[in-house]
Amino acid sequence: MLSAATAVGFVFIILVNTVITAVAVRFFRLRLSTRWGAIVYTLLLMPVVYVATTLVLSGVVGLGGSGLGDRGTVLILVWVLPFMLGVSIDLFWMPPPEEIDLPDQPREEQQRR
Repeated sequence: MLSAATAVGFVFIILVNTVITAVAVRFFRLRLSTRWGAIVYTLLLMPVVYVATTLVLSGVVGLGGSGLGDRGTVLILVWVLPFMLGVSIDLFWMPPPEEIDLPDQPREEQQRR
């Protein structure tokens, strides 16, 4: 039986990983000049970030616990679900990168002038 604390821990890990994915995908799409660059960086770097957040939140902080005995279910809940949610948030609910105006110069150079 899954306890309430374990369920809350899993939901918190899912939310943290979803927010991290949405922000990272947005950053990659805005800053990288090619579409493939954003895809490659997202696919290669997000699992590394997930390992770190999952280890910290489930190991050190103790959220999630060992409430689910099946590793596949935990992997889907903690990695696949947040990844799909984060990518879909960026793709479907945020404006396309072409519509966003980025400054040509860093702020420090603009303030000096």
